[in-house]
Amino acid sequence: MDAPLIHVHDLYKSYRRDSLEIPVLRNINIKIDEGEFIAFMGPSGSGKTTLLNLIAGIDKPTSGNILIGGVDVTELDESELAVWRSRNVGFIFQFYNLIPVLTAIENVELPLILTPLSKKDRRAHAELALRVVGLADRLHHYPRQLSGGQEQRVAIARAVVTDPTIIVADEPTGDLDKASAEEVLDLMERLNRELNKTILMVTHDPRAAERARSSRHLEKGELA
Repeated sequence: MDAPLIHVHDLYKSYRRDSLEIPVLRNINIKIDEGEFIAFMGPSGSGKTTLLNLIAGIDKPTSGNILIGGVDVTELDESELAVWRSRNVGFIFQFYNLIPVLTAIENVELPLILTPLSKKDRRAHAELALRVVGLADRLHHYPRQLSGGQEQRVAIARAVVTDPTIIVADEPTGDLDKASAEEVLDLMERLNRELNKTILMVTHDPRAAERARSSRHLEKGELA
């Protein structure tokens, strides 16, 4: 049997506030296969975003291990993590995080700046990613000229342009109206189904969670 793409083992995360230790995640064990689309649900403060950040290599656990594609990301130093993230993780945030003075295609090109690709190839990759998300006619529009749903699709194009191993999405529909949210979820389903992208999504919205292939519930820092 093939090894899982992601193996989280005995994960524990706490933060210190003065002399107080505040546990955020306890005894997290989960295996996620390549091509999975999983939704993490739970109340505010349950540790959903912390778990996502740990898997994405944004934060480090207090103890435990996270293996992704056979690499223990908890063992990497900060510079190694930065390189690993740039090659393996695509990020989708609730508030898009687009740079307002850059056009759609320039925003999508950003993650490619650190790659060996030529400027011409970077532009071609970015254009293809925007075509995939249905924005071929918005390449040179600035974020202020786009709707919220279109901005989030630009953000998704930016997330997939490097062909990442995993896509992490933190409340990707949280700032969208119902129609735009449905469009974004349709797109994420397509990326998972047609391109076999592994997607980890944090959401409060049961309708968004229904689009995932599976869901897990976090309660007080533990996986139910």
